[in-house]
Amino acid sequence: MVKSKKQDELEQQVAELTADLQRTRADFENYRKRVDSEKTAAREAGQTGAILKLLPVIDNIERAVAHAPADLADNKWAQGVVGLVKNLEKSLGALNVRRIDASAGTVFNPEFHEAIQFDEDAEGEHEVVAEELQAGYTLNGQPVRPAMVKVTRQ
Repeated sequence: MVKSKKQDELEQQVAELTADLQRTRADFENYRKRVDSEKTAAREAGQTGAILKLLPVIDNIERAVAHAPADLADNKWAQGVVGLVKNLEKSLGALNVRRIDASAGTVFNPEFHEAIQFDEDAEGEHEVVAEELQAGYTLNGQPVRPAMVKVTRQ
């Protein structure tokens, strides 16, 4: 069977339209992936902003609990405030917010710790946290606010 010129033109047109459709599908898939990525980034930025606004409140509640007078240890109101701190920690954990380990002796990591003071008299090879001055937090493993620490050498 001999192909006519018209049939050749139609086959070429079908091939061109098929190639256009495949490009359009690929472009749309790339667009969908980019939009999904932008939505995720916007959600994370909003979550980070909200958490940063809550952290000073959490800091103040923790300071209040840390400096509570001993004679209030059995006070129901004071116990409620301590319970509030535990509730906040649980809620932050559900949001995948974790406190950065900045306990004394922890190896200093500039990604997670911000050195506010440095003990220059100390001798040693490794920089370690001597004291946590302000708690730091991560969101999904990324630092939201570094822990402010005093650093020494060991």
